[in-house]
Amino acid sequence: MVPLVRRLAGDLGAIVSIDTYKPRVAEAALDAGAVIVNDVSGLRDPRLADVCAAAGAGLVVMHTRVAPLGTLLEPGYYDDVVADVHDFLAERIAVARRRGVPEEALIVDPGTDFAKTPAQTVAVLRRLDVLHDLGRPILLPVSRKDFLGAITGRPPRDRGAATLAALAEGVDAGAHILRVHDVAAAADFLAVRAVLRGERELAPDEGLTPDRFPESSSLG
Repeated sequence: MVPLVRRLAGDLGAIVSIDTYKPRVAEAALDAGAVIVNDVSGLRDPRLADVCAAAGAGLVVMHTRVAPLGTLLEPGYYDDVVADVHDFLAERIAVARRRGVPEEALIVDPGTDFAKTPAQTVAVLRRLDVLHDLGRPILLPVSRKDFLGAITGRPPRDRGAATLAALAEGVDAGAHILRVHDVAAAADFLAVRAVLRGERELAPDEGLTPDRFPESSSLG
């Protein structure tokens, strides 16, 4: 992992996030040039916050009620799954702050499909706005997720269109960071959506340059 992070962060100048719940792995990645730790354990090991605080790194805190690699698919587990996500993240933010992570370095993740049935995930995504009172950016990881398969009946590789639909709803609900597999498709979708919604205007002569579309003989 370390040589790859060094290459991405050093030679290519990329902003690198390392997906780990292990403090030693996080420390090695941050030393190699990563600047964000994405903890899918919900800060189960608070030492991870210590590592981020010492390095001045960002920390993504995700909602989950199981240990890493564990599974929880129990329809009756939560009395109110939306409240559980909100309260869990608020408590984990407080833990990170006590360990020295500055507030501005924290990002929250509702934990799509983690310790949730598809129906529970949908319930959380329908009320993503509830998380705004935490005051931190919301990371939305919906790309190819199981809940999309439950809705469409399609395997992960065929969930591209479903992913874009979920992204649209998430952006409307105020998600700030999107985690996707197909970056180009997501960027194109959001660019077209922004223009058609009037959030960005096309210049009068935009797209009229003949060599802009070399694979096409005309704009018609």
